[in-house]
Amino acid sequence: MSTLVFLEHHGNELLKSSLGVLSKAATLGDGELAGVVVGSGVRPLADEAGKHGATKVYVADDPQLEAPLSQPRVDVLAQLVRDRGVDTVLFANSVLAADVAAGLAARLDAGVNWDLVDIVREDGKLIGKRPALQDSVYADVGWSSQPHLALFRSGSFDPSAGGGSAEVEDLQVSVEDFSTVARMVDQAHEESEGPSIEDAEVIVAGGRGLGGPENFTLVEELAKALGGAVGATRAVVDAGWYPYATQVGQTGKTVSPKLYIACGISGAIQHKVGMQSAGVIVAINKDPNAPIFEFSDLGVVGDVQQVVPKLTELVKARKGS
Repeated sequence: MSTLVFLEHHGNELLKSSLGVLSKAATLGDGELAGVVVGSGVRPLADEAGKHGATKVYVADDPQLEAPLSQPRVDVLAQLVRDRGVDTVLFANSVLAADVAAGLAARLDAGVNWDLVDIVREDGKLIGKRPALQDSVYADVGWSSQPHLALFRSGSFDPSAGGGSAEVEDLQVSVEDFSTVARMVDQAHEESEGPSIEDAEVIVAGGRGLGGPENFTLVEELAKALGGAVGATRAVVDAGWYPYATQVGQTGKTVSPKLYIACGISGAIQHKVGMQSAGVIVAINKDPNAPIFEFSDLGVVGDVQQVVPKLTELVKARKGS
């Protein structure tokens, strides 16, 4: 058996979510576990994959792969799966990874299970765990053909570096003519300070209870004091108060920080599914009956415009002492 993990990278770093999937795959004990890194100037990233459980890392390093376009990556993975007899390909969810997984499924006439949060092997069969009914239950899903393709919900697994090393093999890149039709003319990079919500150990999130976009400065200041990132609910993003990149929830990003502070967030199920795996959840809301208090570790009933500034002052004072 051979398992391959698509290792997505941004800049000079492999994504935490991809390394998490690799670490999880290493626990399955299914023969050879390999990672594949695709891009231009990416060979130095191979060493990091070895530390997270890969026994082999395939590197497709070619100028044709510099732009983060899906079809050239499908070409690389399809050829690799065919040549090496790979029976399982795993992806950490992202816009690019989802596009690549879908394209690979179509190219290989294979099945893909998406939005998985876990994967196990039972009686020799690979079983995926997928939330259903608004995350109130988990369904077991499988595959009827090979290769098995799986796309995991972001934040499902934490990376675990064991300090090992992997054999690195360079791939000969061959891109199909139709894969070069699309080209990237520009790529915008959002200016941001502090960690992203996917990587942050502390997230301070704001909801409609803040009263208006101008009050998001309260959330920003607390996040800065804690060295964390700012998150937002879908309602806030839809209203134009804050960027989509910060949206936590079913239609946004799934996060698993050590500390999650929800400011003025009611706790709708769509938001809950994106942050319920946080280590400690603190809720601040003036409505004592807000649903978020049902799954919070600590609840503060009060006006966020009064509570959050005081909390920020206390954090700063504690750090100053």
